[in-house]
Amino acid sequence: MWCIQTIDDEYRTRMMDVLEVYERPYDPRRPVVCLDEKSKQLLTPSRPSLPMKPGKPQRIDYEYERHGTVNLFVATEPKGSFRDVRVTKRRTRKDFAKEIEHLLTHVYPDVETLVLVTDNLNIHSPKSLKETFDEEYAEAFLRRIEWHYTPKHASWLDMAEIEINCLTRQCLDQSFRHPKAVRQSVKAWVKDRNKKGVGINWTFTREKAEKTMVSRYENLKG
Repeated sequence: MWCIQTIDDEYRTRMMDVLEVYERPYDPRRPVVCLDEKSKQLLTPSRPSLPMKPGKPQRIDYEYERHGTVNLFVATEPKGSFRDVRVTKRRTRKDFAKEIEHLLTHVYPDVETLVLVTDNLNIHSPKSLKETFDEEYAEAFLRRIEWHYTPKHASWLDMAEIEINCLTRQCLDQSFRHPKAVRQSVKAWVKDRNKKGVGINWTFTREKAEKTMVSRYENLKG
């Protein structure tokens, strides 16, 4: 909680709103999906590494050649024990709109409503869809989304960050030269994690939030 700057009315309202969403019973017709992004540099060592020998680990030079970056859209359904990760070249409004299209037409084509949790990044808005698609197409998507935003400076409330942390440690903690290699590695990681049915056990409830933060909030109110 040390990352919190101020707890004003807006912060508290948004926090409680997101926590209420997380406390809902699992409903496959209305899945709660947390969405966020991660950037990954494409790097290769500038000099060959020295192989392992008995008593000596592999030695890798600290200098790298840079080959640009890729973006990863990470969507996770904590109670459904499911995630979907898509690798793109960029992270623009159009890319975000295409990610929403991907979720609603390929990942969740039959759900009644996608209960979407995101942070406050400027591309995370209905405006991205309206600027990318024609009005009727965009509105058809937006009617199927129930949008919830974390408070400003509180992206830690987006459970996609937990999934991104696991993805980084278990899959992306290596060098990639081409986007294709990232996609292949991520695809295998996602397939394995979904097969194992790994979910997220979120324990920070509205009750705990009140006990933890009420004193600071009341002091701000005067």
